[in-house]
Amino acid sequence: MGDKIVAIHQPNFLPWIGYFYKIVKSDIFVLLDSVQYTKNSFINRNKVKTSQGEMWLTVPVSFSFGQLIREVRINNVVDWRKKHLKTLEINYKKAKFFYEVFEIVEEVYYSEDWMNLSEFNICLIEKIMSYLGLSCSFVRSSSLGISGKGTELLVNIVKKVGGNVYLSGFGGAKYQEEKLFKNEGISLIYYDFTHPVYEQLWGNFIPNLSIIDLLFNVGDGSASVIRNSGKVEGVLFSPFGKR
Repeated sequence: MGDKIVAIHQPNFLPWIGYFYKIVKSDIFVLLDSVQYTKNSFINRNKVKTSQGEMWLTVPVSFSFGQLIREVRINNVVDWRKKHLKTLEINYKKAKFFYEVFEIVEEVYYSEDWMNLSEFNICLIEKIMSYLGLSCSFVRSSSLGISGKGTELLVNIVKKVGGNVYLSGFGGAKYQEEKLFKNEGISLIYYDFTHPVYEQLWGNFIPNLSIIDLLFNVGDGSASVIRNSGKVEGVLFSPFGKR
């Protein structure tokens, strides 16, 4: 039996490059939409670069404390779509791949009258993957009918989707109960992401922006940039022997 690598993450809004690195290094990427929504997180906002430096693009939402991510609604009283697209046009119009990437973003923004934040984010992620010619199997955690908290939830998700390897960022080592993976015969591996440097507009390079910055400047060549921006290592244990 071959390894099936599973990664898990909340469905963030126009995620940063490291998010997509995690996707391309997994066979199944589980969009964790069945956990509690966190206010002012990357689930409804991310950063782009302007002539004045970093700027947040925020999707306005209406939510109650304790709501799950999949339940959070977009607040369409505010014309956020027009504002976002105008911000991107003003600050990236001179980028080499502006028009082809902007067309994709605009199409998603107006493809329907978005009400659900999670579904909007997932649509953007899938469209970006398609543009870059990258593939991965996406699964919503809300579709799995599983329960649990913390590491127990992660283990249950990996088992449910038929995985035998869990891919984690090194930050996960601080809170994950590693023995729970081992007890279920699941290998635990870590990825080390190194942020790439590429040509940007507006002066000195700024890292950790939304992937949209990379796309506008590098276009479909972004796929190669993403693939080569890290390495998977640090196998803690494996029932199949050291990788």
